[in-house]
Amino acid sequence: MPEFPLTWISAFELTTLYARKTLSPVDAVDAMLLRASSLQPTLNAFVKIDPDGARLAAKASAARWQSGTPLSPLDGVPTTIKDTTPVKGWPTRYGSHATDETPALEDAPVVGRLRAAGLVLLGKTTTPEFGWKALTDSPLHGTTRNPWNLKHSPGGSSGGASALTAAGINPFNHGNDGGGSIRIPAAHTGLVGLKPSYGRIAQHPADSPFADVISQGVLSRTVRDTALALNVTAGPDPRDWRSLPADPRDYTVGLEDGVRGLRIGLSLDFGHVKADAEVRALVAAAARRFEELGAHVEDVGPLIEPLQNSFEPLWIGSFATRLRQIPTQLHGKLDPGFRAAAEKGLAITLADYARAYEAKSKLARDLALWHETFDLLLAPVTPTAAPQVETLYNSDAFPRWTKGAPYTLPCNLTGQPAASMPAGLTASGLPVGLQIIGPPRADHLVLRAMRAYESASGWTWPQAKVLETLSNL
Repeated sequence: MPEFPLTWISAFELTTLYARKTLSPVDAVDAMLLRASSLQPTLNAFVKIDPDGARLAAKASAARWQSGTPLSPLDGVPTTIKDTTPVKGWPTRYGSHATDETPALEDAPVVGRLRAAGLVLLGKTTTPEFGWKALTDSPLHGTTRNPWNLKHSPGGSSGGASALTAAGINPFNHGNDGGGSIRIPAAHTGLVGLKPSYGRIAQHPADSPFADVISQGVLSRTVRDTALALNVTAGPDPRDWRSLPADPRDYTVGLEDGVRGLRIGLSLDFGHVKADAEVRALVAAAARRFEELGAHVEDVGPLIEPLQNSFEPLWIGSFATRLRQIPTQLHGKLDPGFRAAAEKGLAITLADYARAYEAKSKLARDLALWHETFDLLLAPVTPTAAPQVETLYNSDAFPRWTKGAPYTLPCNLTGQPAASMPAGLTASGLPVGLQIIGPPRADHLVLRAMRAYESASGWTWPQAKVLETLSNL
């Protein structure tokens, strides 16, 4: 049996125990549900918990493991779905009073693939309204808190998923990333967070204003679990014409191949981002790990121009599209920050939008050409550690373009794979993330670099600071 309670061990370890018949998925799911119910009043990371459905699915998984017929190497692993993503029979509320309790008629592709692999869905997790910001609080569900320090946000928009994973509820939890929404909460909670290549995991509905920048994924505590999750979720779907063709690759193969000989660029500021000194120091130290592992690391200096002038029309123009779909009488119930951005977006013209798309294409071309010389790019994930929960996103004190997502958004615009790995803790005990960025569609290379860094970093779970915080509840 594991050294730590079931809620802290990896998915790989869980299913190893299932295969040996020394642990049942029913026991694992019961342990996760018990921990979830005890921490929910403080973390506020769930919008729905489905104990009956989870236990029924766990019993079916237990029978399959008992007969030696698991559906996948992750059969019986408990997880959750972010509440921007349809789950058949459950409502999709997006953290907004502008939605209702109408159940979804079908699963999103990522949900269907998780079910087909035998994973157990415990419920749905919190998100800011319509996933609009890199913090997780919403008018409908309130504030989600960071298990490292309850006065701080777990990031967003996959903040419920990050809070659960970092608190020892499930080995990994589903999230998605349209501007940093996997990587930012992973950085703020010390997790592994891979944004796969755009289209690697099919999505549906695929007709939202942000459909061409969002990638599905998970927030995990280990790289192997991240690779295993990608194995079962990757693939096309006829409902998503943008999804990449089927690839039979096993993403766990080659994880241990290391980074020796790779040429890696390091950019601590992209030429214009002013990160906190502690963040810069921790990321620079993390980059030196790659040199110790045999890679050639070079400071590449200015790399990406400031994003706001070129890309704000895409952001606020897309929010305006959402606002137009909401009855006027409900506008007063919206997150004031979301409403302000969306109302500003009403002035965006078709010409503004077209120019932004031209800039998007240029950025993708420029970075693809840059990767002709460099295998990987290292950078911070965020300019700061986790902000306090009262922080007003996109305010003068915390602008989106310089504090929120300046390091992460470029890879959503280009579609290339990028990940967050734990780079260490600030003096106040909050995690900082190292971003590892790969060439277009090179998910396997990013995972390989993630694993090399993980093996050298000494970062393990459970973390003492989290245990201390949660034990005092």
